[in-house]
Amino acid sequence: MTAPAPSLAARLGLARLEFHGQVTSTMDVAHALAAEGAPAGTLVVAASQAAGRGRGGKSWISEPDAGLWCTLIERPTDSGAVEVLALRVGLELATALASCVDGRISLKWPNDLLVERRKLAGVLIEARWRGARPDWVAIGVGINRRVPADLPATIAVRPDVSREALLEAVAPALRRAASAIGPLSAAELAAWKARDAAVGRRVTAPAAGTVTGIAATGGLCIRGDDGSDQRCQSGSLIFAD
Repeated sequence: MTAPAPSLAARLGLARLEFHGQVTSTMDVAHALAAEGAPAGTLVVAASQAAGRGRGGKSWISEPDAGLWCTLIERPTDSGAVEVLALRVGLELATALASCVDGRISLKWPNDLLVERRKLAGVLIEARWRGARPDWVAIGVGINRRVPADLPATIAVRPDVSREALLEAVAPALRRAASAIGPLSAAELAAWKARDAAVGRRVTAPAAGTVTGIAATGGLCIRGDDGSDQRCQSGSLIFAD
């Protein structure tokens, strides 16, 4: 568990690279740095987390070097892009991590990357606002480097993929996602559809029905059993099967 080489930040196009042996959460550290004025492109990486953070207030222990745990600080000016940022991050990561896994990466709305229906990685976006505009966003990513003993249904990158190799794949992908503006484009919607793990499947949440895709604003589109169409902007997706 050694710190990345100092030259890595410049090579990855980062303004700053912060490495910690253990933190409560890289999200906590990133928010504190952003509040102190850390520039866009500051990436916080930890070998382990005592209270890693997920959606819905979930937390977990990230074992030493069992994955890549990181949070990127960005300072976007387009508030609309923040609404679809988790999806854009997923799209960019799916391409960037393709050479790091055996099997095709699929995407589960709104924030999971899967291989063979098993979770490989998760994304968490937290924004801090100044009025109607984002002051900063923290883009948190956790990627398994080995399958946790208490989560055998997950999956990891190949054993030969080092943490630095993951960083080299992930950091530019996060920066690309954060630089995009506006709602999802037609090309992005098509790219999501090609990797969509839910389209055509029945779900019980965030609403009951069959998933038909996602909207440009990032919402999940579900057709109910009565034929009505719903668009869910938040919530967790739970499959019926």
